[in-house]
Amino acid sequence: MSKLNRDVLYSIFEELKDDKKALLSCLSVNRTWCKIIIPIFWKDPWKQLYTRETTKLLSLFDVIISHLSDESRKNISNKFLKDYKKPLFNYISFCKNLNLSELKIIMNAAIDSNIQNDDEFLFYKGEIFKLFINNKTKFIQLYLPQDFNDQIHLIPGAKECFSKLEFLNFYGDVNEEILIGLSEICKSIKRLELYVTINTNSGIIKLIDAQKSLKEIYIEILNNNNNKSLENSLIKHEKNIEYLRLNKQSMTNIISYFKNLKILEVGDISQNISWNQLEVVSLPILQVLNARNVPINVITSLIEKTNGHLNEIRIDFIVHNNINNKRLIQAIYQNCPNLNYLELLIRNSNISEFEKLLIKCKYLDGLFIIIDNTDWDDLFKILARSSPSGLYKFKFYFSDETPNSKSLRLFFDNWKGRHPMLLHTVPETIYDSGYIDINMINKYKAEGVIKLYEEDITGNIYEDFEWIRKKFQMN
Repeated sequence: MSKLNRDVLYSIFEELKDDKKALLSCLSVNRTWCKIIIPIFWKDPWKQLYTRETTKLLSLFDVIISHLSDESRKNISNKFLKDYKKPLFNYISFCKNLNLSELKIIMNAAIDSNIQNDDEFLFYKGEIFKLFINNKTKFIQLYLPQDFNDQIHLIPGAKECFSKLEFLNFYGDVNEEILIGLSEICKSIKRLELYVTINTNSGIIKLIDAQKSLKEIYIEILNNNNNKSLENSLIKHEKNIEYLRLNKQSMTNIISYFKNLKILEVGDISQNISWNQLEVVSLPILQVLNARNVPINVITSLIEKTNGHLNEIRIDFIVHNNINNKRLIQAIYQNCPNLNYLELLIRNSNISEFEKLLIKCKYLDGLFIIIDNTDWDDLFKILARSSPSGLYKFKFYFSDETPNSKSLRLFFDNWKGRHPMLLHTVPETIYDSGYIDINMINKYKAEGVIKLYEEDITGNIYEDFEWIRKKFQMN
């Protein structure tokens, strides 16, 4: 088979990387397809473990230890070796994501109940670490678990293994020496995800300072301490930072330094946090705004200070009055002409302002509406009458009552002749599910009004602006 054909197949299979069933069906077609697909599977073998099923954990452990050398196998208890044969592929060499958090869970599930003492466990762990960390593996992503103390930077081959690292996820309580060691090896990290649980140590600062192309910062502050040294370290990268995620208003003063910021995610599960410092921030090229439990007046002020580049706005439900709701909607249609995706709460008193938004934001592609005290007939009439031609993806979160069949029929009948819609409904609780008449939905599917309908009962199956590909591919 020509290299061109291999490259084409690889591109196709890469598109299917999140669809395990589809890839498995292709795996047995022939040897060539198998050779192309196996490395794709093993780029990130950990993502199939999200359900934490013991059988999956043990199955992956079996594959991992099948890579052990003959010398290592002599020192491993027969309880773990069974009748292992050498693997057909060096699967671990294809791995680009080293998730030591998942590996820790796997080892605990497979080893803990079969070891005699701590020294034996440390030996097994060391042998498994060496399978992944050596001069033949090249990792792009690295996850370190909480309270991590293993000196992985001292394992032979660590420099070659981590020198091209682009992503690092870790907790602030990781051993300081490990972070200092990684700072001497890793210089090209582009995305950093940090959970600050204790005081910021010098290892964190040295690691951040060592980076040459840091563009994305995800920070969860889990303490109430002064994190000034961390702020100062991040500010040194002000020209490069394009993505920022913060959960504490105590660090919002650094946002004003990041004039090249394109994506901002702010918020926390608590509604008792003040974010007033954001009101004076100006982000002229911001493209994506994701806010959770941030006061509406703060969000509105942020939107008003953008220069028309926002194409995605996500505003989770937070209690606010009709006046603030109106001002928010006005800020969006006055400042966001290029908007593609929008999530917000709509109240019936501001339905006419919402119609102006539909008319002026002519590039809208997907709409996630949180319903609160809304007249369904009015809303559906406006959607059918004033939605831009490219808008056909709808998601409705019912925080109040669900629409009746008569209102839905009105919506679907008025939608005839337009692009078939992708429709999701998200009930407030699982007890509110099942109220949409599926027979009616199927009727409008047959008529070409609806292309796809999903009831996302938990609200977790899809991302907010995701209508087709599921977040997790089920087995």
